[in-house]
Amino acid sequence: MSHILTLSCPDRPGLVFAVTRWIAESGGNILDSQQFTDTSDGEFFLRVHFEHSDPPDFGPVAAEHAMNFRLGVAERPMRALVMVSTEGHCLNDLLYRQSTGGLNIEIPAVVSNHEDLAKLAAAYDISFHAAVDRVEVEALMLGLVRDLDIDVVVLARYMQILSDDACRALEGRAINIHHSFLPSFKGARPYHQAHDRGVKLIGATAHYVTADLDEGPIIDQGVLRVDHRMTAADLARAGRDVESQTLSRAVQLHAESRVLRNGPRTVVFD
Repeated sequence: MSHILTLSCPDRPGLVFAVTRWIAESGGNILDSQQFTDTSDGEFFLRVHFEHSDPPDFGPVAAEHAMNFRLGVAERPMRALVMVSTEGHCLNDLLYRQSTGGLNIEIPAVVSNHEDLAKLAAAYDISFHAAVDRVEVEALMLGLVRDLDIDVVVLARYMQILSDDACRALEGRAINIHHSFLPSFKGARPYHQAHDRGVKLIGATAHYVTADLDEGPIIDQGVLRVDHRMTAADLARAGRDVESQTLSRAVQLHAESRVLRNGPRTVVFD
């Protein structure tokens, strides 16, 4: 069995040694290790993938070095709840990748403010839950997060703004896909905005959800070259592919514990 340990703490000498000694002295074996020190704020980040039949408590080591850490079984898929509205390209991509083992996640349920994508969820034998009122949708989603032991909520083109309370409840475990290359072209009709400006690149941004709309820490971004011959509809059509791929990459990075938050930014270990 293998495990993944991720941590962050103030940088100081001996941090890597403390972690590797904890693994080695308890009989573990390191498979992969990545580290990074942000020199702008002196914060240290580490991700270690290691084999161990039953790792001991890491708490004493973490307490000694003021570490915030997460330790989990690498092979265990994260349980993901997906939220959608009427556009199904991101949902379809996530469901297909999950069904073929391309994503290390399990999707037990889909929640929506419309009924449009119920048949798509049913095709993958995934339960579908819908409500019209935003408050009801959020209550439904949060109840399922609790009852289904959900690890991460994925907003796969869910076109409603989550309340501040919901954002706080899901802090660090809700991922949104924004259909433009943030920070440009926020809000409605981003591809029309991009077309009006004559852009030569379009993109998509996957980020953690916060109460500040489209301002959450960025996990991944995708980009595509376009030209003057493309209409706004052409841009939107091409953008759907970028959105799907970018969201799936972000979900996989999160599911493999490769993303560590650093204030308004992220450290992403590839």
